Amino acid sequence: MLAGRGRFLLFSDADLSTPIEELEQLLPPLESGEVQVTIGSRALKDSRVEVHQPWWRETMGKGFNLFVRAIALGGLRDTQCGFKCFTREAVRAVFSVARIDGFGFDVEALYLARKFGFGVREIPVRWINSPESKVHPLSDSSRMLADLLRIRFTDLRGGYRSGNGLDRRGRQNS
Repeated sequence: MLAGRGRFLLFSDADLSTPIEELEQLLPPLESGEVQVTIGSRALKDSRVEVHQPWWRETMGKGFNLFVRAIALGGLRDTQCGFKCFTREAVRAVFSVARIDGFGFDVEALYLARKFGFGVREIPVRWINSPESKVHPLSDSSRMLADLLRIRFTDLRGGYRSGNGLDRRGRQNS
């Protein structure tokens, strides 16, 4: 993300479960300056999940999302849809201090975006499950839960400071 040069920078799951054309849904709030981060969501009323995951994977994902909402990102219904777009300003602030390298990296990115004062909005998208997914439901879920706890402990210890110590509004980070 830090190597990107565009005005807006998107990351997407490698299996393209969210078709790349859905980028058109994520751009308007970024272009208008309403928010600096938009995330694709499978959980909103107008979302279109065309091919569902097996029931047990959906249940595990929803359970993990409850932990995410309780521990780090209240108010967001689907943090694990791997289709997220950031302004370049948000990318520089967030990804320059992000530390997590596994599947929990996007939860950390959203957590940092909010911490640094960037607006985040969920956008309904079209989503098609890929049976080729490389996410292992048990081992990766436990790593993601550990990442979630690491995010909170890192923040409590003061480990997340933007490069200049200021948030996007020029205030000192806490």
